[in-house]
Amino acid sequence: MVRAVFLDRDGVIIEDAGYIGEIGRVKFLPGASQAIRRLNEMNFKVIIVTNQAGVARGYFDEAAVREVNGYVRQKLAEESATIDGIYYCPHHIDGTVEKYRQQCDCRKPNPGMLLSAARDFGIELSASFIIGDKESDIEAGRRAGCRTIRLAAADPPEPTAADYVARDLDQALAWLTGLQK
Repeated sequence: MVRAVFLDRDGVIIEDAGYIGEIGRVKFLPGASQAIRRLNEMNFKVIIVTNQAGVARGYFDEAAVREVNGYVRQKLAEESATIDGIYYCPHHIDGTVEKYRQQCDCRKPNPGMLLSAARDFGIELSASFIIGDKESDIEAGRRAGCRTIRLAAADPPEPTAADYVARDLDQALAWLTGLQK
């Protein structure tokens, strides 16, 4: 059985600094590479699923998204943390770039990116998890049939439908690890 942990990118692996269309704006969150390496050691596929509405809004193009994603993957690999796949959604219904101004199945909270990854990697979604910092991440995971973990620095956290709330990836992995025993 192939299991995965789906990770949102901005706010989970790197700082959420708004629309990030250049590698100079990428700042990794503390412990991200160590957490991903631990997931690799636990034999989870690690898949990034990220909404990138900056494309639809005309702030940058898909090549910029691929460059930033490639940089994230490369820097993590330098820390022996493997990203098995990266899926992004460039669409937004309020976009200014007509090609990307649309409703789609891939934009979270829709589960399209997770379902695509499941097909591509043979992932058993009911044995998988999503970790995100927004309720749209949690909803996408629930719709796909995954267990859900919401990262929330606020104490107490805002209401969520997540199975678990953690302050950071390290705490999320402690909970996830406890479930695997």
